[in-house]
Amino acid sequence: MATLIDGKAIAAQLRSEVAEQARRLREQRGIVPGLAVVRVGEDPGSKIYVGAKRRAAEEVGFRSFEHHFAANVGQAEVLQTVRTLNRDPSVHGILVQLPLPPQINADEVIWAVSPEKDVDGFHPVNAGNLFLGRPGIQPCTPAGIMRLLEWTRCEIKGKNAVVVGRSNIVGKPTAMLLLAANATVTICHRQSRLEQEVGRADILVAAVGVPELIKGHWIKPGAVVIDVGVNRTPAGKLIGDVEFAAASARASFITPVPGGVGPMTVAMLMRNTLLAAER
Repeated sequence: MATLIDGKAIAAQLRSEVAEQARRLREQRGIVPGLAVVRVGEDPGSKIYVGAKRRAAEEVGFRSFEHHFAANVGQAEVLQTVRTLNRDPSVHGILVQLPLPPQINADEVIWAVSPEKDVDGFHPVNAGNLFLGRPGIQPCTPAGIMRLLEWTRCEIKGKNAVVVGRSNIVGKPTAMLLLAANATVTICHRQSRLEQEVGRADILVAAVGVPELIKGHWIKPGAVVIDVGVNRTPAGKLIGDVEFAAASARASFITPVPGGVGPMTVAMLMRNTLLAAER
């Protein structure tokens, strides 16, 4: 039976470390990290996520700013706010909350954020640095996944790592981080021969957004399973991309849904904001 990877506990420890480092930064250099969130419209999920990020920022001693626009706002107004935040010395991190309404070009807004303040790690400069193996801000969820793997103390070097999902936010950057850690990495998607590829994975990261797409009997015995998926059933229950019960019988470590990867994303956002302030 697999050992549960408690993302809540690991994230709490990380937030504690960030709070202590932020305290030293404030006392030694007079710098209080500032995180600004740009949100458009009333998407329920976005409101919940922004609230969680604001509470986490306050918990670790950051300044928190929210710039909220009506759903019909024009692109020019949002871009102007981002440019103003780029110039504001009290703001060290800028987060553009997705999704944005259809009249807003999300790429243009994200690319307008200064790379030094892009704490989501989505700017092409930061994405390029990650691809090239250069220092830079790493996307929060992939960085959180690596922290979870570190907690398991599993050997990454030389292992077969399979990432199911090729999104720019999770799949591709996670693959780059695993490659940098000297894993042999395969990126899969819904058209891949998933049973075959998953079956040889020493480390499996499922981030495709399809409920229980990954069957438990596919899991290689002893594999480490990181389930990024968050899917709501008709009954309102949250489940992942992996058949949890069956996979738990074969894996050595596995993340639950919820309570696995999700808490790490917010914690890594705090860490990225701290690093941006220190720089």
